[in-house]
Amino acid sequence: MSNDDSSQRGDDAAPGLWQTVASVAASFFGVQSARNRERDFTKGKPLHFIVVGLAMTLAFILVIWAAVRFALHSAGL
Repeated sequence: MSNDDSSQRGDDAAPGLWQTVASVAASFFGVQSARNRERDFTKGKPLHFIVVGLAMTLAFILVIWAAVRFALHSAGL
């Protein structure tokens, strides 16, 4: 691998799946770093963030729903 190839795989690369998931999770809590936010807005594809964001929102809703059902069942309601 030449120096040109290694420099292209660094900051010039679009965020991968796990970087996208981490960025969306950080944005849920409002703790996204400036460096990652810059990378996301310049190199990321909006559709990827939308899909991951919707999936994580659905997962969050399902976890809350399951917790409420468990609590109600435990309370005998």
